[in-house]
Amino acid sequence: MLPVELHGTRARTLMWATEQDIEPAAVQQLRNIARLEWVHGVRVMPDVHLGKGATVGSVIAMRDAVAPAAVGVDIGCGMESVKTDLTAADLPDDLRSLRSRIEAAVPVGFQAHDDPVNVTRLGAEFAASHGAAARSARGWDTFWGAFGSLDEGVQARESKAHKQMGTLGGGNHFIEVCLDEHDTVWILLHSGSRNIGKELAERHMTVARALPHNRDLVDRDLAVFLSGTPEMDAYRRDLTWAQEYAARNRAVMLALVCRAVRDEFAGRPVHFDEPISCHHNYVAEELIDGMPMLVTRKGAIRAGVGDLGLIPGSMGTRSYVVRGKGNPDSFQSASHGAGRRMSRAAAKRQFTVADLVAQTEGVESRKDAGVVDEIPAAYKDIDEVIAAQRDLVDVVATLRQVLCVKG
Repeated sequence: MLPVELHGTRARTLMWATEQDIEPAAVQQLRNIARLEWVHGVRVMPDVHLGKGATVGSVIAMRDAVAPAAVGVDIGCGMESVKTDLTAADLPDDLRSLRSRIEAAVPVGFQAHDDPVNVTRLGAEFAASHGAAARSARGWDTFWGAFGSLDEGVQARESKAHKQMGTLGGGNHFIEVCLDEHDTVWILLHSGSRNIGKELAERHMTVARALPHNRDLVDRDLAVFLSGTPEMDAYRRDLTWAQEYAARNRAVMLALVCRAVRDEFAGRPVHFDEPISCHHNYVAEELIDGMPMLVTRKGAIRAGVGDLGLIPGSMGTRSYVVRGKGNPDSFQSASHGAGRRMSRAAAKRQFTVADLVAQTEGVESRKDAGVVDEIPAAYKDIDEVIAAQRDLVDVVATLRQVLCVKG
C-alpha cells in the first residue's frame, strides 16, 4: 500500500514506490538528502531514479535553505501541451512531411535559430496558444532587460540565449503529435532553460560547495544556500529568471509548432485550446504542514487541487494529462514522467537500432543510433507509474503519440 515510509531517516520520507523498486544508489541518495539539518521532509514520486546530488523524482521541503542540486541543472524544465480541433481522420497516412516541417521550425540538439525569434511575427499562433499579454513587447523587454543582473560569468552568453529561445535541445526533450481516446490531435512538448539555465545552475553549485556550512556534508553535491545570505539572494535571482526563460522557451516553441501545423493543414483553419504548462525542475515558496517552506521539485510536478499537469511516457508509449488532488501527504506533488530504469550508457549497450524500430512502431520519429538511449525499454512502465499515484492525480486524457521529434 503506497505511500511507504523510508525508515532510518532524520526527516520523514514518504515514497510512492517501494524500496525494492528503487536502485540502491538512489535510496542512499534519498537518505543523504533526508539527513540535511534544514530538510523538513522528503517525498518520493513513482518515477524516482538516481540523479546528480539529489534524486530525480524527489520533492524536498526545506526551512530557510535551498540545495541547487535539488532543482537540477536544467532549471525550469517542464512540459507544455495544447489540444487542437484536428482529429485522426485529418492526418495523412504518412507524417514525414509534418515532422520535417516541425524540425525546420524548431532547432533541436545543440542547434539554435540563426536569428532570435520575433514573437510579434508569430501572430495568430502565439495569440491562440498564449494570449496577447504573453507576446507583448513590454513583457519581453522587461525579461531580457534583467539579463544584465545575472551572474557576471554568463554575461557573454546573452546572444546565445536569445538564439536558443524557442529551441528543443536533446536528451529526453521532445515534441510530439498525439491522439487522445477520442482521436483528437494534441501537441505535447518537453524542454527547459537550455544552455543558459545549465550554466547558471553549475556556477551556483560551485559557489555552494565552497561555503563553510557545507564543509562536512556526506555529499558535497547537496550543498545548500541559506536564507538571508548574498549567495542565496544571487541564486534565487538567477533561478527565477531561468525558470521564466524555460517557460517562455516552451511558449515560443509551441507557437512555432502551431504555425507549422497550420501550414501543413493550410486547406482548413486549425484551432487550439488554452495550453497546459507545468515546470518539473523548480523552487516554490509554499506552506507545508502549516509552515512556510522552500520546496524543490526535481522531476516532479505540482498537483494541487485542480492543477492540470502533464506526465509523459517515452517515445513509444502513452502520456497523460492529469488533474491534481491536492494530497498533502505528497506535498501536493506528482511524478513528472515515467522515469528512467537504466542509464543512457546501459541502454546503448543493451539495445540496438532494430530494437528501437520495433519499440516505436507506428510512430513517425528518428530511428537511429543517436536516440537508442531514449528507447522505451530504458524507461519505467508509464501505466504502472500512473497507477501508483491514484491518490495524487486523476487522469483527464490519455495520449498516444503518432509523431515524435527528438534532438
